[in-house]
Amino acid sequence: MKIIVVGAGAVGSYLAKLLSSEGKDVHVIESDEERAAEMQEALDALVIVGNGASAATLEEAGARNADLLIAVSNSDGVNILACHTARQLGVKRTVARVEDPGLREGVDQLGVDVVIDPSATAAQELVTLVKETGVSEMVHFADGKLVLLGGIVTPQSPLARQPLSQLRLRSAEWGWVVAALVRHGKTIVAHGDTQVLAGDHALLMTTADNVERATKLLGLRKVRIDRVVIVGSTRLGELTAEEMIKNGFSVVLVDRDRARCSQLASRHPKAVVVHGDATDPDVLSELELGPSDAVLSLTGWDEVNITVCLVAKALGAASTIARFNRIRYVSLLSGIGIDAAVSSRLLAASAILRFVRHGRIQQVVTFSDTDAEAIEVEVTENAPAVGKSLIDLELPRGVVIGGISRGETTFVPDGSTRIRAGDHLIFFALPKDIEASSALFAPR
Repeated sequence: MKIIVVGAGAVGSYLAKLLSSEGKDVHVIESDEERAAEMQEALDALVIVGNGASAATLEEAGARNADLLIAVSNSDGVNILACHTARQLGVKRTVARVEDPGLREGVDQLGVDVVIDPSATAAQELVTLVKETGVSEMVHFADGKLVLLGGIVTPQSPLARQPLSQLRLRSAEWGWVVAALVRHGKTIVAHGDTQVLAGDHALLMTTADNVERATKLLGLRKVRIDRVVIVGSTRLGELTAEEMIKNGFSVVLVDRDRARCSQLASRHPKAVVVHGDATDPDVLSELELGPSDAVLSLTGWDEVNITVCLVAKALGAASTIARFNRIRYVSLLSGIGIDAAVSSRLLAASAILRFVRHGRIQQVVTFSDTDAEAIEVEVTENAPAVGKSLIDLELPRGVVIGGISRGETTFVPDGSTRIRAGDHLIFFALPKDIEASSALFAPR
């Protein structure tokens, strides 16, 4: 598969590295010469210096034979025009990051097949994480009927130090499955003989009506949040403030730039705006953080976000969430003052990967501390898996089937479950097993 990525910023570089590591033929277009040189050193792919909206540059990148163009530069206009030009040259499918809502209308007529806005998606995810305190991930599949929960297993969790097969037998009245554990930065795909330890980051699939049971199984304690303190006047910060206010939370915006604070106050009259450096404990102390407060540090600097969360937790905040660019920080710092993390590049990857994976892929989800993916696929009539039970499929050890949506029925399967054509199936897989597993359910 040949893919062109326009823009080598945080999102573009992450996608280019991910896709090239999977053996995809990736070409990157970047207008900044210094950034392009850095990418060329770090990437096993061709990096071209130029304007991604230019026909000549796109031709140099091989647009006439490309399967997919991903335009994720910092300019909405360049992204839209790059898609338009690429389609004229013969690119089969295009994806553009467009942040300005006023520019989205009619872009399909300009050659843009899919529009993504990672910041808007992140704002929605932050609302969910604040409502479901203690949960590090909460992803809905199959039109919301199946839910993948993530969380750090506590010592009080019934999962701790027991083989999963024994525990599932004792709780057979409701469906759940632990898909994977992340322990000391290493991904463990869970099976019946797997033992869960306190401190593991567990990813657990269940049906939507059993979310509360699942959080208790992980040992997580839900806390009611009334006030949300948002640090940073980034676009993500402002979008999140708007969403939090819509959902009934009291909102405080904190920023160190006095002029920006004046702008925030005029744009968000329902929020309290505080001028100050949130890394200074005195600034957050004045807010008298307590057990019904969540602090979200959403600046553009990872180090600032880490410090703010650690200070907020020490001052008594119930929940802290940080925005990250360097994904490696997440696995190092989870559980020591940071309850959850968001990343625009991961959300962009999740939105785009379903166009890269073959077959009838409905949804792909990537995670902050593991390179495994959760994938929703519609099983085709000619799929080798049709009519077979899960135990007969002999799936790779790096694959776990988490849930099935079949018509009006949604359930977590067991080994005797037989796959049917039309099933919406959610599976969790390590990168080396994704292609082979997808082919079982939806061959090319």
